[in-house]
Formats: sequence, structure tokens, C-alpha cells
Amino acid sequence: MSLNPPLRQWTSRRVWIIGGSSGIGRAVADALHARGATVIVSARNAEALHAWARAAPRRVALPLDVTDGDAVGLAGTQAFADGPLDLVLYCAGHYRPMRATAIDPAEWLRHQRINVDGAIHVISAAVPRLLAQGHGHLSLVGSVAGYRGLPQALAYGPTKAALANLADILYLDLRPRGLGVSLISPGFVATPLTAQNTFRMPALLTPEQAAGAMLRGWARGDFEIDFPRRFTRVLRALRWLPDRWYFALIHRATGL
Repeated sequence: MSLNPPLRQWTSRRVWIIGGSSGIGRAVADALHARGATVIVSARNAEALHAWARAAPRRVALPLDVTDGDAVGLAGTQAFADGPLDLVLYCAGHYRPMRATAIDPAEWLRHQRINVDGAIHVISAAVPRLLAQGHGHLSLVGSVAGYRGLPQALAYGPTKAALANLADILYLDLRPRGLGVSLISPGFVATPLTAQNTFRMPALLTPEQAAGAMLRGWARGDFEIDFPRRFTRVLRALRWLPDRWYFALIHRATGL
């Protein structure tokens, strides 16, 4: 049984993607536009957004900085101004490898401002309008890095764990009111962020493959859309290991 109303038909639907100038967000924007949706894309890179929007009809550039709550509120007013939105996707994110032996407080807090505070700004702008229109879907991009603690994810992992918890609560509150809520939990995807990693990334996907998995999950009405399954199933299982076994396994697997 579907946990959300399935999203299968995208013709004439309106979508707002926050964090769509590159990577997964841009691939989803391309995929939904190709299926007939009007796609509004937001990010800080105004030049990239406008170049994308000028290339075809039904594309709208709405530059913003997610850390600026007032700017997000104004963008929300603009995004909903031309009609209801069927999907709001929060895909903005920040990642820098960090370990507890080399803490950078400013960089650590930047993860919080973009990954969590930015999501809160967008949710605050979008949810009252989605409730007022009586339908729509809110989707947050988390990460399997939020399942349990991993080396080099000191700043990143906790923010994605926060989004997972937030998605659960949003679902409990909003699904009875007619809205869909989903959590996207990718494994490794080849993006400008993951290009910083110096280790081998197992089951690495392209952004286009990630976008395809997301569209299939929305079409099924899933709550959590995790991919690739051959990788995420392993990480899901690791959550149930006793702590002693988990820590020993991660040390051996990563060498860190």
C-alpha cells in the first residue's frame, strides 16, 4: 500500500526544486521538464539558473540563498504566485569531509545553515501554502550518511540525520491533511560535492540514475526513496548491529 499519493503523470504539473543548479537537483529538473512539468529551479548560482531557464519553455529561474530566511519567504511567494505547486523538492546541500581530529567550527556550522536551517526556511515558506491549496508533495533530500555515524562525516552526517527525523514528523503531521511527504536517501552519486572524496565510493551512480530512482519512488508513493538498493540495504542492516560490532566493522572497512 502506498504511503503517499503516487506521482506518475507530470504533464501540466508545477514543481519547485531548491538546489537545482547542478548534481541531483539539475538532473531531476531535466527529467521532470522532459515529462511535461513546469519546473521552477532555485539556487545561489543565478547565471547557471538563467542559462538553463532560457534554453526551453516551462523553465523558471528563481535564484536564492537558502540561508536567508527572508529571501526564501519572498521566493515562496513568487513560486506559488502562478498557481499551485505539485512538488517542492529541497535538494540544496553542503558537504566537506571533516573528522573530530581536525575540527573547523565555521565550516561545521555552514553545514547546519544550508542543510538544516535552509530546509526549515523552505518548509516554513511552502507548507502553509501547500496546506492552503489542499494538495501537493514535499520531498527532502537526506543521505544514507544519516543512518549511523561514519568517518569524515562529522559535519555532514548529523545534518542528514536531522532531515530524516524531520521528514518523519512532517509525514505524521501533513499526510492526514492530504499532503505527500518523502525522504530521499541517496548513496554515492557523482556530483561536485562527492568529487571531494578521496576514497573509492561503492555503487556510485550518475545524477541521471539518481533522478530516475526518485521518479520511480514518487510514482510508487514511497515515503523513503533510497538508492542504489544493493548499497542502501547493507547500510540499513548495519543500523541493527551491536555498537561494538558496528564500530569495529567501520574501522576495518574504511581504515579510519
